[in-house]
Amino acid sequence: MTPLDQTRKASQKAPSGDTGSGDTSKAGSRDIGARLLAWYDAHHRDLPWRVTPGAFARGERPDPYRVWLSEVMLQQTTVEAVKAYFRNFVEKWPTVEALAAAPAEDVMKAWAGLGYYSRARNLKACADLVALRGGRFPDTEAGLRELPGIGAYTAAAIAAIAFDRPAAVVDGNVERVVARLYSIETPLSEAKPQIRALVEKLVPQTRPGDFAQAMMDLGATICTPKRPRCMLCPVREDCSAILSGDPERFPVRLPKDDKPLRKGAAFVAERDDGAILLRKRPDKGLLGGMTEVPTTAWTARVDGATTADAAPFPADWRRAGQIGHVFTHFALELDIFHAHVKRDAPDGHFWSLAHEISGEALPTVMKKVIETAIPGATKKQQH
Repeated sequence: MTPLDQTRKASQKAPSGDTGSGDTSKAGSRDIGARLLAWYDAHHRDLPWRVTPGAFARGERPDPYRVWLSEVMLQQTTVEAVKAYFRNFVEKWPTVEALAAAPAEDVMKAWAGLGYYSRARNLKACADLVALRGGRFPDTEAGLRELPGIGAYTAAAIAAIAFDRPAAVVDGNVERVVARLYSIETPLSEAKPQIRALVEKLVPQTRPGDFAQAMMDLGATICTPKRPRCMLCPVREDCSAILSGDPERFPVRLPKDDKPLRKGAAFVAERDDGAILLRKRPDKGLLGGMTEVPTTAWTARVDGATTADAAPFPADWRRAGQIGHVFTHFALELDIFHAHVKRDAPDGHFWSLAHEISGEALPTVMKKVIETAIPGATKKQQH
């Protein structure tokens, strides 16, 4: 049976009412939920943190630790990027107690490259608190919101997926699905409360976790930002954006402001044995707690110096190139300087041996810097 045939079969099992104009009655909501769950049973994504659909009906319970870990990792990050990190984390730390017992530095190293590093700091703080409370996560949205790093979306996702609570889970994929389903003309930045209210009406009392994941999967695989595959959509009969003839117009977005460009310099000091000079950034702020090579004092708001005159100490600094990196609120351009040196590490710095570099808590921007100066340096395996 083809995907289209399976979708048609699912639609026949739960015929819709006349909901193309945005019917949010209980009957219309039940129809949409039933067809979406039938589609999810047949087409759900196989992800390392998921259990198969219908787990609660079979008496199975998802592991709240794995649900929490995956949801924190997935914030502002793609599913494909998260898979390897998730597997690495659960292999190193299979329980929340194990994660709580891990040194914070090891957690930051394991997170390196995943971005948005305040998530890693909050992840460790949350694990510490949950472990202190006996290793059990709260099973309500309100209780989950009290934990470090857990906001409204994450609390709803954990409550629904891990504890079968009828919570409204609204991420970017769900916003897109609902904005199209009801042809919401209000710009997305202002429409979020309206979208959440609509999702609350759609959430079924049974299988709310599967429903949440079905909405996410629908947005990720069918109701995509560009070229949505509307003919395969299980709720296409209710979608007013399809009737408009231009589903891609939704969600409506206001024009984005250009990101400011900040400039600075980075200095890669290399010892004769291949060791690289590093330092740890302050725990708070951008890239907090991560490791870096010495750089000039650039921030999201101000430029740093861009010449070798700003080096942390005298050496035969030679320009190695330039890299660009985009953060959430600004773009960064760094001029890179490289030098071979013979000296002890200055205060607040340390030498990382060549075979240890790949295991340091280096954010992506710093990996780019080091790779530009010393190609292959961050890819060497630890012994």
